[in-house]
Parts: sequence; structure tokens; C-alpha cells
Amino acid sequence: MDIDNLINHTSAWLKGIGPESDIAMSSRIRLARNIDGLLFVDWSDEQTKHKVIELSKKAVSSSDYMKDAMYVDMSILDPIDKQFLIERHLISREHAIDAKYKAVFISRGEETSIMINEEDHLRLQVMQSGIALGEAWDIMIRLEKDMERNIRFAYSDCWGYLTACPTNTGTGLRASVMMHLPAIVLTGQINGLMKAVSKLGLTVRGFFGEGTEAIGNFFQISNQVTMGRGEEETIDNLTRIIKQIVAQERGSREFLKEKKGDIIEDKISRAYATLESAHIITSGETIDLLSLVRLGIGLGMIKKMNAQCLNELFILIQPAHLQKLAGGALPPSERDIKRAEIIKSRLKIKKE
Repeated sequence: MDIDNLINHTSAWLKGIGPESDIAMSSRIRLARNIDGLLFVDWSDEQTKHKVIELSKKAVSSSDYMKDAMYVDMSILDPIDKQFLIERHLISREHAIDAKYKAVFISRGEETSIMINEEDHLRLQVMQSGIALGEAWDIMIRLEKDMERNIRFAYSDCWGYLTACPTNTGTGLRASVMMHLPAIVLTGQINGLMKAVSKLGLTVRGFFGEGTEAIGNFFQISNQVTMGRGEEETIDNLTRIIKQIVAQERGSREFLKEKKGDIIEDKISRAYATLESAHIITSGETIDLLSLVRLGIGLGMIKKMNAQCLNELFILIQPAHLQKLAGGALPPSERDIKRAEIIKSRLKIKKE
């Protein structure tokens, strides 16, 4: 498997088969780890960064879980390929910058990726469909144990796992859930929810993580505290809060269906019709329309599409994916035409 083949592959977390996946699109567990005895990335010379890559290759090659993983040297990728990996949530935006002596390992199902020499020596990530933080953590434990057979991680009895950024020190754990909350937004409750979430020690990010804005009514909710609380406690606490948000979104959807059903159904029908007929369409407009259609599937107002198709479209209509599908670079105006073609093609297939 190489990076070009990923365009025809559906990431496991996009399949919409996990618990509450109509609202909780995906769950992610990420660990920040550094190799004991080596300077952190920002202070490392080229020789040290190269050593990190070689040690990581050895650890991954001996891992039972990652034995079929694809290795990608970030330094040889063009800008489109780097953006492509960002859009698939396999690397961070930071990892694509100044990519010399950086790499990523990607598991066959794209559930797992390991970024090498990002902010920390290793960023281990596991993603699952729906509310599945516990399942993702089980995979992460297995992966971390595999890596520790060949790598000794930097650890302090006082501080826990040592990381480049103090906000990650301790467990090094960031657990998050990508949530689709259109009904909470439409009923005007989103600001109150965000304030409540913040008071509970959680943070809210956009569709592509840290430093990005919420689009299409998607919100990534994650823990902030990494010290003084164990991994299981952190995951259990976040799962409990996520389930409460799911219940609130379901209540808001029922309210909309009961009190404003005709208006909502009209909005959803118009959104679907626009996607089905548009010849030129921007990324922003597409995401907003797909969000409404996804709500329509959840409310039972649209029965001719499934969640997986919609989830895939959120990724396929992104700039780098469009250019990969087109076989080369496209200016923004041509991407808007290609985007409309892809959407119409996908919707046609689902109707046949």
C-alpha cells in the first residue's frame, strides 16, 4: 500500500458503524512520547532526528499490531500529498511544516498513525468510529507496549511522561471525540454548551484539530488536563460528558422534528437538491449542505443515503483529495467544478 492508494480506501473511522456514530463521528486517542536520553525535537540536531527515525522504524517493524504499516518519509512529499494526509486526519498541520527528518507510519485500516519528529519524538494516534474511546485506548495500550520493546520513553517519577510542551506532561494523553451537533446549533444552545464544557476542564477545537475552526457543525471535544489524573479516569470522564452531549443533541433533534419539522425538512431537501444539481460549488458551501443532509439521515428524513457515504464526502471534497482524484494540481475555480462532479457522481451511485 502506498499513499496514492489511500484515495480509494475508506478509513475505518469514517464507516459510521460505532456507537452513537450519527452524532459522535469518531473517537481519537493520542499519546505524546519522547525517547529517553535524546534531546527534544526543537533542540535536536539532524543526527539525533535521524536516530529517532531509525529507532522508530525498528520498533514498528517488530510490532505485531503495526507489522503491515506503511512508512511515509515526509521530506519527499509534495504539498498536495502533505495536505492529503492532513485531510485524512493522519498527520497534524504542524507535521507538514519543515518536513525534513519527519515521517509517519500508517496502519492498513488507517485507524492508527505514528508521527515521528513532530513536536515530540513520537505522536501515537488511534481513531475509531463513534463513541469508542475505551476501544481506542485498548489498541493504544497494545501499540505502546509493542513500541516499548525497543524504545525506552522519557519518564519522571515526579512528573510522569516528559514532553516538549508542558501542557502534555504527565500522561501525555489527548482523548477527543468529533461530534456533529447541528440541532444544538440550530436551537441556539451551542454557546452555552461550549461554556459548560470549558468549565468541566475540556477544550473544543475544529474539524481538523488544534488551531482550526468548527465547520459544518462539527466540534472536536477533548481533555485539557494531562497531569494528576490517570488515563482511564480521563477517558471515563470524557466519555461520560460526551454521552450527555449526545443526549442533548438527540433532545434538540426531537424538538426540531416536533416543533419545526416542515421547516427543517425543507432545509434538508433543498440542501440535498443543491448538492445533486450544482455545477460549481465551494468547499464551505458543500460542508454546510452536507451537514444538513447528515442531519436529515439522522432524523430519518433522507433514506437514500447512508452515513458512510456522507462521511466520505466530507473528506473527498477537500482540496488535496480533489487534486489527487484529478491526477494533478487544480486552481481553486477548477476544484469547485471537480467538487460538484464528485458529489453528483457519489449521490447518483447511492440512488441506483
